[in-house]
Amino acid sequence: MAQPSDFGYGMEEQILRAEARKFFKDTCDELRLMDLVAGKTDPHREPECLWDKKAWKKMTDLGWTTLAVPERAGGIGMSAVAVATLVEEAGRAAFPSPLISTINATYVLSACHTKNADAALAEIADNRTAALAVTNRKGSWSSSDTDVSASHANGVITLNGTAWFVQDARKADFFVVAAGSNDEVGLYVVPADASGVTVVPDAIVDLTRDQAHVTFEGVEVGPACTAADPGSGSLALELGLPAVLTMVSADMCGAGEWQLQTTAAYAGKRVQFDRALGYFQAVKHPIVNMMIMIDSARSLVYNAACAMDHEPEFSSVYAHMAKAAAGDMAAFCSGRSVQYHGGMGFTWECFVHLYFKRQMHNQVLYGDAAHHRVKLADFFMGPPRG
Repeated sequence: MAQPSDFGYGMEEQILRAEARKFFKDTCDELRLMDLVAGKTDPHREPECLWDKKAWKKMTDLGWTTLAVPERAGGIGMSAVAVATLVEEAGRAAFPSPLISTINATYVLSACHTKNADAALAEIADNRTAALAVTNRKGSWSSSDTDVSASHANGVITLNGTAWFVQDARKADFFVVAAGSNDEVGLYVVPADASGVTVVPDAIVDLTRDQAHVTFEGVEVGPACTAADPGSGSLALELGLPAVLTMVSADMCGAGEWQLQTTAAYAGKRVQFDRALGYFQAVKHPIVNMMIMIDSARSLVYNAACAMDHEPEFSSVYAHMAKAAAGDMAAFCSGRSVQYHGGMGFTWECFVHLYFKRQMHNQVLYGDAAHHRVKLADFFMGPPRG
């Protein structure tokens, strides 16, 4: 089925964007964000998990965590384009929350198409938070190279190993865990407080998120926790990956838009040599390039999201394209935003560093731009020979 015009972005998406933008502005403007996550300047501080749980409660009351949950599991089941709209606005606010990690887990669970997965989706619809624990130590979630094993005996499944680069792990009520069994991967829903589960925080540059590696030591789960049987988990991960890449890219587009607007406003009012900075071609031309790169990446993001709704056979390649473009954009816009704020841009007191750090984290999360261009090259030309 061909994509609709404007990627299917209609009145519902416009209303959602307006409401989300107002919500984030009212609950998490730049000053509140700085007070929340940037109170400690010590580079050797312990990794923190800082977020406004009251604001999160307001979000769940609005039903935003249920947008991606299918109607069959008690959710709203809105289009991926609508969900990307919400995520883009969250990125524009650099909002610290488990929103993106929960949405990404939702899409992977939705791809399982099992009663147990739908039960986990129903928990998300009931405002529980989730996170994907599917990545190995190399940063890959290839089905053939998981660092968590699953052994089956007497109706009990025992998990051992470590899942790495788990996003917003300390905000999650449960994890969706990829574990190998006889060279096949299954997906398991594991409560964060289950016996044998240990969340070890990672020190990351992004102040608006937390990341951890999660260890499983003899964690026993029953058959009801199996979201996808061994052999089916690989397919669910493959089907869920485009959504994960698309939502992270949408977050980058939102953050990039904030960097553009803030930098352009500063260049318009900061005077140097009796002229506003924006008067000089060396400043205004790169700012225009920021706008062009953001618009290009945003188009690819909504193209990928629309493909999830209407052309799922193309969603994977479109998602790789979106993540590659968003990664390049994030690096360029971050550099320009700091540079054009002059000496102030390098300081802790300037809001710019919060977005710079969020963008640098997103840029490498689930593969940087070069990685996704390699994936695209393999898709169009085949893997290298010899």
